[in-house]
Amino acid sequence: MNRKKFISSLLTVGAVSATIPVLAEANSSSKSKIKRRVKTPPYLIEGDTIGITSPAGYISLKDITPSMQLMESWGFKVRIGESVGKRDYTYGGTDQERTDDLQRMLDDPEVKAIMCARGGYGLVRIVDRLDFSRFEKTPKWLIGFSDVTVLHGHINRNCGIATIHSKMCNSFPSDWSLASPVQVSTILSIKDALTGKTMEYTAPRALSNRLGTAEGALVGGNLSIIETLAGTASDLNTYGKILFLEDTGEELYRLDRMFWNLKRTGKLENLAGLIIGGFKLKKEDMGSEFGKSIYEIVMEKVGEYRYPICFDFPVGHQVNNFALRCGMKHRLEVRIEGSSLKSI
Repeated sequence: MNRKKFISSLLTVGAVSATIPVLAEANSSSKSKIKRRVKTPPYLIEGDTIGITSPAGYISLKDITPSMQLMESWGFKVRIGESVGKRDYTYGGTDQERTDDLQRMLDDPEVKAIMCARGGYGLVRIVDRLDFSRFEKTPKWLIGFSDVTVLHGHINRNCGIATIHSKMCNSFPSDWSLASPVQVSTILSIKDALTGKTMEYTAPRALSNRLGTAEGALVGGNLSIIETLAGTASDLNTYGKILFLEDTGEELYRLDRMFWNLKRTGKLENLAGLIIGGFKLKKEDMGSEFGKSIYEIVMEKVGEYRYPICFDFPVGHQVNNFALRCGMKHRLEVRIEGSSLKSI
């Protein structure tokens, strides 16, 4: 049987508590093809509890209040973790305090989803202290982006459980009535992802796009984080996947080095497709000193490969940062008039 047809025949649309088989290799090598089953946590229903924890940077109770009020208006209960409001320099408490708080959320059977309050830095300091054994037996949604890419990568590699890459508490508007349409849409996409809606996104035409269609499990996140996880227990395997990438505050030469890292470690070699989201540069790096744009940096590294590539996708450190269900199968279509990504 044709391998593509065989894999497609195994995959099914995830219902509540569904388990979908996808390629999720245990080794970061591009030659690894070990299959494992990716579990979809139960989708949320009215009355379910969302826990809020701050495993990276510091955040105050006041700062998470708008997100808490909105999620309660969606019909969910909210449980505030002990790391919210705690501070150890830039962190949301000491390493041990942040570990303990996230561990309680992972183990608590009443908590059906865990939203990280903000990013910043700190998860790499605690990820190896966490015990995911109960989480693996009773999966729940883990929500966040930026520094939370550490958890997305670690859970995908070691647990085979779907997660949600999305905005966090510090991105919810303080006054919902004054929020822009794109702010509203991106925040509501979190609710859609949590409740099992079919997710579909579009991106405008980009001259550097490579046309084509791809299907595969969606993985990715912050480029600089993914680079630093190479060779670790949280390393992201990309074989047969649709990889999405974003970053902020970097210089072009550093981005070039990161993409060389992805190429040299085999992460760009056997993709189903590649999605490039927002890449905000440092102001002093907006000129032509480096000699290559982000488009040129990417295309230089993937020139020998034939999979479709989408630029300017609405994900990243920007207002149009939509929720993505990582680990689950998606269909990417890159056409002349623009691109689309749909959960299937």
